[in-house]
Amino acid sequence: MATDKAPAHDIYLQRVGEPPLAASRRVLVDRLWPRGVRKDVADWDEWLRDVAPSTTLRKWYGHDPARQEEFIWRYRAELADDAHRAAFDQLLALSRAGDVTLLTYARSVSQCHLPVLRDALFAARG
Repeated sequence: MATDKAPAHDIYLQRVGEPPLAASRRVLVDRLWPRGVRKDVADWDEWLRDVAPSTTLRKWYGHDPARQEEFIWRYRAELADDAHRAAFDQLLALSRAGDVTLLTYARSVSQCHLPVLRDALFAARG
């Protein structure tokens, strides 16, 4: 029996500099270039800075656990605005085409924007 449903592709979350988890397209999704990483030796395929939280939101949040819930709400709202839409759509297309690893320079992957972005991508993929 044939199905119209596309294969489910994974979205991995990782810090810059860690060895790849899987054969996937590696995408840096931070607004700022990681300190100490030369552009000629970066081990990712794309840099989509415009899908990252705005500078204002990033500075306000400061990875403060007490602000995490509101950060999630604000970042989800940002992902729907015009400033983020093109980069989000590009990342969505990549995630539909194959496995993707979202990369950040943040210390804690679980307390940064990556889980929120992954959830938004899964929701948009349906």
